[in-house]
Amino acid sequence: MQAVEHWPAIVELIDRLIEVGAYPAGGRDSILEALRQREEQRSTGIGGGIAIPHAFSDDIAEVTAIFGRSLAGIEFGSLDNAPVHYIVLFLVPRAQYTLHLRTLAAIAKILNSGEVRNQLSEAADVAEILDILALKPARV
Repeated sequence: MQAVEHWPAIVELIDRLIEVGAYPAGGRDSILEALRQREEQRSTGIGGGIAIPHAFSDDIAEVTAIFGRSLAGIEFGSLDNAPVHYIVLFLVPRAQYTLHLRTLAAIAKILNSGEVRNQLSEAADVAEILDILALKPARV
């Protein structure tokens, strides 16, 4: 990631989703507002170098997520006050409200592993990160 601060990191990830066609450009302002409102309630920095910003959207039909890595770390107002190195931003269709808790739990479970976080920090490129997370790119 290029961003070094909390909010610019979220904007960078949303802009990347738009750039690859995973989120409609016309919904940018509304999803950023939804994410800002969520972050104002409580930081999504959960500790251990992890942040999981999330919001609901009327502009998507399925859960959409993006992973960002910051080698330098981003001050995110995390529960443990540690910088964030791994951000998984995900968006859930508003009509599928209950999916957000399952998605949040699944992401936290994967990133809770110190071994996974170490592998992510050493990954040389996107392909290695996807292999570590056992994901296949939907739209790249």
